[in-house]
Amino acid sequence: MSLPAPVRHAYVHVPFCPTICPYCDFHVLLRQGDLVARYLERLEQEARQLAAQHPTALDTVYLGGGTPSFLRDHELEALVGTVRRHLGWGRLENTLEVNPGTVSAERARFWRSLGFDRASVGVQSLDDPTLQFLGRQHSARQAQEAVTTLLEAGFRVSGDLITAVAGQPLAQDIAGLVRLGVEHVSAYTLTVEPGTPFARQGVTVDEDDERAGFEQTEALLTAAGFERYEVSNYARPGAQSRHNRAYWTGQYFLGLGPGAAGFYPGTPPARRTNAHLHEWLAGAPGETEPLDPEDLITDALFMGLRLREGLDLTALSERSGLDVRARYGAVIEQQRRRGLLTLQDDQLSATPDGWWVLNRVVTAFLEG
Repeated sequence: MSLPAPVRHAYVHVPFCPTICPYCDFHVLLRQGDLVARYLERLEQEARQLAAQHPTALDTVYLGGGTPSFLRDHELEALVGTVRRHLGWGRLENTLEVNPGTVSAERARFWRSLGFDRASVGVQSLDDPTLQFLGRQHSARQAQEAVTTLLEAGFRVSGDLITAVAGQPLAQDIAGLVRLGVEHVSAYTLTVEPGTPFARQGVTVDEDDERAGFEQTEALLTAAGFERYEVSNYARPGAQSRHNRAYWTGQYFLGLGPGAAGFYPGTPPARRTNAHLHEWLAGAPGETEPLDPEDLITDALFMGLRLREGLDLTALSERSGLDVRARYGAVIEQQRRRGLLTLQDDQLSATPDGWWVLNRVVTAFLEG
């Protein structure tokens, strides 16, 4: 009997932040007491358990949050040691999410020495009034200095940008990021999620502003030599996020830490979402969702149609064991007639209009 293929990607969730932004609905919290020490201890247990369950040959590791760069140096060193000891380290790419206010030349060099080669920086805007509205604790100058410092330390740098903020000078933000020398931009529309401070304050996002930001971001970044390779992501040639492509192309990945999601091989394969911090610290197993062939297909469509190249229906049929064209041919043809999908040979992809209403497109497959 052949051995199972190794899992090649790992995501580690670090939930601690110095402050909580008013638009954030991720699983994040302020550090207090001995929570970080208990988190690191539990993470060690979880990594050991996952190593016993799944062989690994990691290509990518991604530390997200939260604010991973908010961890103190000895804490981050302990976290990296845990991952390396039990699971290995990424052969191709290792990303650290970074808050601009946590960056110094000394710390950037230290992060590089730990084995991180890519930094995803929460710039969000290079306009101080916009940053203040978003509740960010850094200034535009701090964001600029952080990106420059990380580049000088040898990092590949991606800048996060929030769009569709009322009064935001979006063209200025994009031009500033390009001038700084980032190789990758993740641009997300401001979303007001239920339960967040913005929702309680009645903040809204105008749909016309959202669409205008969507289009302006693409026009300006592509003119600057970036390729829009995914709905919200732009890269210079060769600078796509290898880790995030693993999600979008349906690769298996480990999820470590409270609230982290993972996609695990098995019969059937399964998605698992970890419990939130206090339950996770107590050893709660989280929620596991085995995926049948139709689940696999709709998940693959939801993720794969985010990519410019879309996904290969023959490969998806082989992977799921279900003939995608036979099962969903009517839905595909319906969405093609509406101008939301294109099908070239076996490659199914979303049009620009389809990207704009992607949730609606995938819902048609769920209902079809």
